[in-house]
Amino acid sequence: MTAGCRFCAIVAGDLDAQVVYEDDQLVAFLDHRPLFPGHTLVVPRAHVETLPEVPADLLTPLFVLVQRVAQALVDALGAEGSFVGQNNRVSQSVPHLHVHVVPRRRKDGLRGFFWPRHPYEGDAHMAEVAATLRRALQEPSAPVSRSDP
Repeated sequence: MTAGCRFCAIVAGDLDAQVVYEDDQLVAFLDHRPLFPGHTLVVPRAHVETLPEVPADLLTPLFVLVQRVAQALVDALGAEGSFVGQNNRVSQSVPHLHVHVVPRRRKDGLRGFFWPRHPYEGDAHMAEVAATLRRALQEPSAPVSRSDP
């Protein structure tokens, strides 16, 4: 825990967030300023600022959860795909490693990196989206099928 870090406060339960998944190493919660409803941030519980600082033994669990959230956006929210992004220092709004997992649909209006924000319709809408993702992330994960090109 790092004093003054918003994400450490969320991890500790000291700051409210719509948590959709948590275990002993990681927490996933809805971004409060989403690109689209379902926009989720995946963070380590331990305060790590950038990807290069992540301990090697945390990389696999981190990205397995990112993969699960990306699939949950499709399965639970009907997204056609997802965007996964992560900044290191530049454009990193909170200096605590966080991976953005954003639902995508064809012609959704995202162009380049100047994306419009699409807020929740209210607290109830945000809670509903969080509950939907929570349920999807609690289900046993099936292996991801890969097709050869």
